[in-house]
Amino acid sequence: MTQQNIFVEGVQFMKRLLPASSILFLTACSSDTSSEDPVIHVAAASGLYHAFSEIGEQFEAETGTEVVFSFGSTGQFTQHIREGASYDLFAAAQESYIDQLNEEDLIDESTRRLYAYGRIGFMYEGDIPDGMTPDYLLSDEVEQIAIANPSHAPYGMAARQALETWGIWEEVEDKLVFGDNIRQTVQYVESGNADTAISALALSYETNLSFDLIDETLHEPLAQSLAVPTAGEHPEEAAQLIEFIFSEAGRTIMESYGFTPPDED
Repeated sequence: MTQQNIFVEGVQFMKRLLPASSILFLTACSSDTSSEDPVIHVAAASGLYHAFSEIGEQFEAETGTEVVFSFGSTGQFTQHIREGASYDLFAAAQESYIDQLNEEDLIDESTRRLYAYGRIGFMYEGDIPDGMTPDYLLSDEVEQIAIANPSHAPYGMAARQALETWGIWEEVEDKLVFGDNIRQTVQYVESGNADTAISALALSYETNLSFDLIDETLHEPLAQSLAVPTAGEHPEEAAQLIEFIFSEAGRTIMESYGFTPPDED
């Protein structure tokens, strides 16, 4: 597969897709190649990095259609679409963002589908006898806690909700380090710039970090939806990719990275 996504600080910049007036911190992706087959551009929540990269490879192998991904913050991608970015498919980490775009007539409502539920947990180096707990977060052993920015990242909002449910948000607020998206929180721990991160289960499969799952009742469900933006240039190919995501092969890949499939036929 010839995906051309170079990761820069956890976000990607798609020069072809953006209005000239926008200044966006995303990974550079080249424009469509001279191939007769179309190239479809997908904006995807960063927690989908491993799962969608694998799905994209299989989809291209079966169809010949190249998929170029931009992985980043759901809230930031939502704003980019409002500004005219012509993504062919948008896979959000929280369905409320798809709802917002639908209300603004910026997606094809008929393509809107719930594709997965996500989970969060603690990532950290080494072993902790009792695992990462609220009390341990309050201890001097933890100086910095990385979470995705709750203002535009659904996984970051879920992390905040969990900390608030535990009643320790204000106590740990000074320890928090905000990533632009959920994948950047993992990088903070891997680089030693944070002692732990509240990150995505889906990102724990390609790292040597320890991972402790957080009870999903501590935060609102991470109901993840996708849709085809009305500004996209290849709606038919995007629809084919959606069908592949919901196929047996696509679902198997999603489940292998810890995503819970929706209850639909």
